Amino acid sequence: MSILVVGSVAYDSVKTPNGNHQNALGGSAIYFAVAASYFVPVSIVGVVGDDFLPEDKAMLEAHYIDTGGLSRVHGDTFRWTGEYGEDFNEAHTIDTQLNVFAGFEPELASSERKSPFLFLANIDPDLQYRVLQQMEERPQLVAGDTMNFWIQAKAETLARAISEFDTLMINQGEVRQLAKENNLVKAARYVLSQGPQMVVIKRGEYGALSFTSNAIFAAPAYPLETIVDPTGAGDSFAGGFMGYLAASRDLTTAGFRRAMIVGSVMASFTVGSFGPDRLSCLSMGEINDRYREFRRLTYFDGSAEAELPSLTCKDRS
Repeated sequence: MSILVVGSVAYDSVKTPNGNHQNALGGSAIYFAVAASYFVPVSIVGVVGDDFLPEDKAMLEAHYIDTGGLSRVHGDTFRWTGEYGEDFNEAHTIDTQLNVFAGFEPELASSERKSPFLFLANIDPDLQYRVLQQMEERPQLVAGDTMNFWIQAKAETLARAISEFDTLMINQGEVRQLAKENNLVKAARYVLSQGPQMVVIKRGEYGALSFTSNAIFAAPAYPLETIVDPTGAGDSFAGGFMGYLAASRDLTTAGFRRAMIVGSVMASFTVGSFGPDRLSCLSMGEINDRYREFRRLTYFDGSAEAELPSLTCKDRS
């Protein structure tokens, strides 16, 4: 199985309480593709400018990521400058320069139109819908992301795109804005009523929640002493999530829950460096070790049917 991701490629300049870095490779498509590439082949569709570095393309190709859909056009690559305070759950945008990304019009190659797994990263919902219209057959799984700007500026076209998603991946602030509901459970129920079969709510250092019509699952974030830069963690989560599902072909409830943990594993590595440096140099041994650590972190009973022991008043005295 393979995955197609359509999204942004950028150079990020980021400042956090633990340092700063200028012009780190970034963008939603990059973080997703690198995370997913540990599990299955990935094809990336995006746009870069004249300044896109050969070593960055080489890194992608070293991960066997198909860059044939990465268009190079005259101009500069998308640039984002941001800063995190003590609260790593919220980035403060200082400057955004869309550059060549402003004219991005994804056009899929014939092989990409048959991809069995599709991730529509955080781009204009009109573009997300156009990509869906180019698919020759319905993928086994379509997942998409969005952000507050599209929720506010393009509510109708975003609703049209979301209605075609199997899974919406969105952070907790954005799902509240989308649903006009502060309670996350009610907000998730609203999203499910719009078409998706699952909504995954990303909660930063608090992990992630998934909702379907009949089940809720909570995946923790891995407890780390030092977070260098949380940029791209959500897209890395999505890459691990989709990568596991595509590799295992397990689209059962249990499979989706394991995919949530794998997503959390990949996100936990991303926050350890500026850009995708840490994410891009993992071994499968490291990934498996951390997956086992997540199991130990969440394991508390040997039986899913276990109940609390009956306590009498005497027992409690």
